[in-house]
Amino acid sequence: MTAAALSLAPVEQEVTSTDELVAPDVPWVTIVWNDPVNLMTYVTWVFETYFGYARSKAEKLMMDVHVKGRAVVSNGPRESMERDAEALQSYGLWATFEKDS
Repeated sequence: MTAAALSLAPVEQEVTSTDELVAPDVPWVTIVWNDPVNLMTYVTWVFETYFGYARSKAEKLMMDVHVKGRAVVSNGPRESMERDAEALQSYGLWATFEKDS
């Protein structure tokens, strides 16, 4: 048998459908909710202490919590937002995290 007589089966290439591609994880957010327990000055202090926010930004976020009932205080990957929510909860704030819409 000659080399020309030998034939190799074509190499199959893996085809991936765009339906199977995983969409990138959209940013997540940490939300602080209004509660009847914590003083506004304390909430401001937590934002300054934990996030390192300037007083003006911390006060604006605190006022959003107080007036609007909630404020998005950070955004990023899911793991970071989970960590932020847990840290804020350890300060006694009502905090959750969710996918940003």
